[in-house]
Order: sequence, then structure tokens, then C-alpha cells
Amino acid sequence: MNDLITTIGFAAATLTTFAFVPQVLKVWRTRSAADISLGMYSLFTLGVALWLIYGILIYSWPIILANLITMILATAMLAMKIKFG
Repeated sequence: MNDLITTIGFAAATLTTFAFVPQVLKVWRTRSAADISLGMYSLFTLGVALWLIYGILIYSWPIILANLITMILATAMLAMKIKFG
């Protein structure tokens, strides 16, 4: 049963994490982040950082990996928002 739970966790983490890739790529290609909310991504990135810390504290690899990758993508989006407006 634990293997099934871990598999579901990794599947959910993979889907929700990589859902950000198209948005990051679009902003990178168009060099436009005008319609991206700085406030939303700032709060979101802080929330992801807290989830990452939580995952580390409870030793949950699906939470750690998903939020580490999401943190990288969200930080990239924030940087592009600041750079491209």
C-alpha cells in the first residue's frame, strides 16, 4: 500500500510541477510577462518554499522533489516578470 501511495504522490507531483513549464517557456519566448501577476507569483513562490521545507522536515521525497523543481520554475518566472515586466 505504501508503494501505491508513493506512486500517486510522485504522479501528482510530476503533473502539477511540470504544468508550469509551458508558461515559463511562453514568457521566455515572447519576452513578455505583462499579464503575469507579480503579487501572485511572489506569494506562490513563498508558499512553495514553505512546502519544500515541510517536505524536508518530514522526509517526503515526492514533496521535496516537486517543490524543488517548482521553486526553480517559479523563481525563473519571477525573474522574468521583473526583467520583462
